[in-house]
Amino acid sequence: MTITIKDVAKKAGTSTATVSKVMNSSYSISQPTIDRVKAAMEELHYRPNLQARNFARKSTQAVIFATQLGQNIGFTNPHMFEMMSGLEQALTNKGYTLIVKNITAEGIHEYIQNAVETKMADGLVIHASVISKELDELIYKNAIPHIVIGKPDFYNHFCWIDVNNSFAGELAARHLLEKGYQSLAYIGGTEEDKISMHRLEGIFSVLQERDVIVPRDYVQRGESLCDSGYFMTEALLKTHHKPDAIICANNNIAYGCVHALHDNNMNIPKDMAVLTFDDYPFSKILKPMLTVVNIDVYDMGVQEG
Repeated sequence: MTITIKDVAKKAGTSTATVSKVMNSSYSISQPTIDRVKAAMEELHYRPNLQARNFARKSTQAVIFATQLGQNIGFTNPHMFEMMSGLEQALTNKGYTLIVKNITAEGIHEYIQNAVETKMADGLVIHASVISKELDELIYKNAIPHIVIGKPDFYNHFCWIDVNNSFAGELAARHLLEKGYQSLAYIGGTEEDKISMHRLEGIFSVLQERDVIVPRDYVQRGESLCDSGYFMTEALLKTHHKPDAIICANNNIAYGCVHALHDNNMNIPKDMAVLTFDDYPFSKILKPMLTVVNIDVYDMGVQEG
């Protein structure tokens, strides 16, 4: 026999409207009444029909996470999955379901248009890699609840969240200077790598503030790959006056940097200090374990939820 909301109301000695308000956490119901209704639900083993509740609320209790996935993406972009885990946990705590959609920048406009028309979800979380001006216009025009992960690189109406990478660079430079290191070098990505460039900007701002001169060859740019980190470190070691500390833009570059230093029989940190950003994926398994400016992307995901 199916237990209904009427059965709960009869057992608790209240109206069905009161039971409904209790299930929807209304502030207008007294605590004794709430306790009585919940006790009746428990005794009768009542489980509300979530689909019916959502229909009445005009809510799906679901949020779409739209991003571009692919083979090995968990290894090439582990931070996205850590962020997704934080988001999923926050949504679960609020009674929501996370829908993960693998999409490209070319296909997302049609997908979101359809999601809006069919009321597929209550809101969107969108990775900046798949946004466009057309998508911005669609979301703005339809007032769709959303948040974008990463700062858009064009004028927009998006609500977005991102890491302050310039501030992270400042923290890295200040830490090394306070530890007594004076000649700091930086190995990072190309000028198109905005994260790397913003971290470099933060480092430069601190060094200029402290009147620390940075020779031109102390800044090396390459690909965000282990091999590139290796070769950029080799180039630093060939300079006339070697730096006494290297700041690496990310873990991949740091991995190559450490191997280059080992191959040149240099002790870390005695002969050369090395600092990078983020705990994962390599900084915790390198020997010695590196000093990092950690970016808590799990917490970032929680904040999105």
